[in-house]
Amino acid sequence: MVRPLALTLALTLPVLLAGCASSYEPAPRPARSATTWNPPIAPEGRLCLANLSQSYANFTPLPDQYYGAGCSAVGAVRLASLRSDSGMLEISNLGPVTCPLANTISGWARFGVDRAAKAILGSPLARIETMGSYSCRNVAGTSRLSGHASANAVDVSGFVLADGRRITVLRDWDSEDPQIRAFLATIRDSACKRFGTVLTPQYNAAHRDHFHLEVGGGKPFCH
Repeated sequence: MVRPLALTLALTLPVLLAGCASSYEPAPRPARSATTWNPPIAPEGRLCLANLSQSYANFTPLPDQYYGAGCSAVGAVRLASLRSDSGMLEISNLGPVTCPLANTISGWARFGVDRAAKAILGSPLARIETMGSYSCRNVAGTSRLSGHASANAVDVSGFVLADGRRITVLRDWDSEDPQIRAFLATIRDSACKRFGTVLTPQYNAAHRDHFHLEVGGGKPFCH
């Protein structure tokens, strides 16, 4: 975990990457020995880390990792917690994510999810639950690498509020409670304004239990 003033020191810490499997894509490819490289950080990378630090996220910059077969985690960080309007937000089961993805998650969590939770459900957000981020695999049914294979995607499965309520995509997407449905629809719409690709239960049955959130790519796609 790194606080903003300790960012320079953290850049020298070697950290091992961990991959998290998803329920909607094929099993990860066999593990490969990673090649680690610590090149000088480009100006855009320094700016990204500075922006992430200014958001008061707690994070650790990671060395670049190349796993072969096109899989890598370059310019990645490990997020420990995020900032809300009134405090810190936990984020669970999250592996390495690229710095642009981390910044996008940070903004969505604070300005999209937390504020929607307070406005619609009457309680601040306490934790975002995920099904992981980096994993070396293809998009289901294709030979194209998933955004997870470059640490550019995360699968979000649930939200825990400060009052103890837990809302999951699997159980609550079609909830009988109109406020819960409104909350999930609102944060989906917020995600669509920030991420390049957003896939939800509305897209297909494979996404019945999570939001797939991805940065980068071509034309934005939200469903």
